[in-house]
Amino acid sequence: MINEDFRKRIEEELVTDHANALEKNFEIVKDFIRITSSGTIEVFEKEKLTGPDKILLYLIGKVYAKEVGKTDSEFVVNKELQDELGIKKGSLLPWLKTLRDKNLIDGKKGKQKVKINLIGSTLIRINNQQKNE
Repeated sequence: MINEDFRKRIEEELVTDHANALEKNFEIVKDFIRITSSGTIEVFEKEKLTGPDKILLYLIGKVYAKEVGKTDSEFVVNKELQDELGIKKGSLLPWLKTLRDKNLIDGKKGKQKVKINLIGSTLIRINNQQKNE
């Protein structure tokens, strides 16, 4: 039987939820995205970002949009990425494959979503790259 103090410690230190992860990274994400009333995502600094990073920021934005009820799903279809980010299919598909191969996103049948547990490290990496340029 597990000790009650240890149970409380696990609850306090290890248990997390999506809202907590999103709140923790809010100050960084607001430098890169905005959510429209229709639930699409505006990514800032597009000209300074790599294609895969634009995709990651859009997918991260979609998680925030779902959290506030601007969209029903954190999944994004390829066509939305093409239209909203201005990425041609010939570039989009290889970049998505690279992100899947690096285990940064989950995808199925033309739909992608960012892995929630990687939002913080992804935002920190992109933020640091932007500061160093």
